[in-house]
Amino acid sequence: MSTPDAPELVFTTEEIEILGRTADALSAYLGRAVLAEIVGAEETGFEWVIFAMPLDKNEDESEFTVVQVGGAQARIVGNRGGLDPKDNAVYACRYLWAIQLSDAEPVRFIKVDEEGEEVAWTETLEELLPFALSEDAFAPEDDTDEDDDDDDSPEPGVHGHTLH
Repeated sequence: MSTPDAPELVFTTEEIEILGRTADALSAYLGRAVLAEIVGAEETGFEWVIFAMPLDKNEDESEFTVVQVGGAQARIVGNRGGLDPKDNAVYACRYLWAIQLSDAEPVRFIKVDEEGEEVAWTETLEELLPFALSEDAFAPEDDTDEDDDDDDSPEPGVHGHTLH
């Protein structure tokens, strides 16, 4: 429980957006829905997010950690990997990993693996994610450097290229 002196640790709007985009990118990469559910800070004093993949009916649940994701009050971020956004079902899922918030300076994020072990600690969320999802990762590179117009010339005084 948190006290009035210690505010609950919650994800920022930007962090929630990044977590949602991560679930979407994983869904596209794996070709299967990946859900990211944010669990509130009410009980622990900090929010955390779980990444999990709904089980196929033919998967053997004994081979990995199974968790329940979803439900009427679930805070699922991202596009749900193509699942209906109005669906309040609870899914049996393969646990991939979780990220919890921390107040241990300078650490803000802790990654927890499928065994429940804390495996990474960092100040920035992007360091724990499998994809680079920053806005500038998708920005076109600026090739126009006015100071080096002649840098591509094979010899001084020769401008341009001949294509054969």
